[in-house]
Amino acid sequence: MNRPSLSTGPSTLRMVCFGECMLELQGQAFGEMHQTFGGDTLNTAIYMARCGRRQGLHVDYATALGDDGLSGGMLQRWQAEGVGTGLVRRLQGRLPGLYLIEVDSKGERRFSYWRDQAAARSYFDTADGATPLEQQVERIDGLYISGISLAILPPEGRTRLAAVARRLGQRGAVVAFDNNYRPKLWPSAEVAREAFSEFTTLATVALLTLDDDMALWGQNDAHAQLQAALALPCPEVIVKRGEQPTLVRLAGQTAQVVATEKVARVVDTTAAGDSFAGAYLAARLGGQTPEQSAAAGNQLAARVVQHRGAIIAPEHMADLLQATPAA
Repeated sequence: MNRPSLSTGPSTLRMVCFGECMLELQGQAFGEMHQTFGGDTLNTAIYMARCGRRQGLHVDYATALGDDGLSGGMLQRWQAEGVGTGLVRRLQGRLPGLYLIEVDSKGERRFSYWRDQAAARSYFDTADGATPLEQQVERIDGLYISGISLAILPPEGRTRLAAVARRLGQRGAVVAFDNNYRPKLWPSAEVAREAFSEFTTLATVALLTLDDDMALWGQNDAHAQLQAALALPCPEVIVKRGEQPTLVRLAGQTAQVVATEKVARVVDTTAAGDSFAGAYLAARLGGQTPEQSAAAGNQLAARVVQHRGAIIAPEHMADLLQATPAA
């Protein structure tokens, strides 16, 4: 692949993750609560920054926050993780979204959201081309977005984001799309399908969770949906299937099978896919093969689900970072 990253190996690259980060509460209703923050693309940004630090990878996060103390506190914590915040818009009088995670005895999650007026939805509510992301598009090497990134934006915002992705693709940069599909965030499945189809076409890397893909397209046949995913025109397709082996397919090649990591006890599945994406992209940007990168993603995801919350403490994954080949 003639692109400035997934084929050229270690170098100083700048990746941008776009989306929404919210305040996160963990606990039971009217019980003890733990406050932190999280959001699918922010989770990926942090894990990508951790995994790519040794090879000199720079990761920025693009979103909108309020001018309140909680927004400022999140920015400080992202910066402490090595995530750049120069593409963040601060909107006067606005607030970040909020969500509550309740986890059952099997580690499965139930989410409650307060996000309808979240600042991130208004990232593109300014003159065309005036956002920090649009202004700096020629100075970044890749963009990572998700289905949730698309869902939080109004149609005009999605059009602007698509234009950014198109400009990146036209000059050979990386456009990675993760199909996180949350039906409640969309006015209809038809609107979501149209948006997903557009961004999958724009993507150079598609990170697909098969269950989400089946839900999006109303497909009950897992094999049929898997074949449809592998047949996408995207040059690089990764299909995650829970505990089943991950599949990776480069254009014109047969899909390769990569085993997942066995976990004795799942504590919390939050950010399993987000951490996979972060480790996968960091490894690919560092010159690893798709198979090696998927193995790194599976290994980190297996570690993350053994801890509560979206973002685990760095010490819980320190051995994995040491095992990653340095640039």
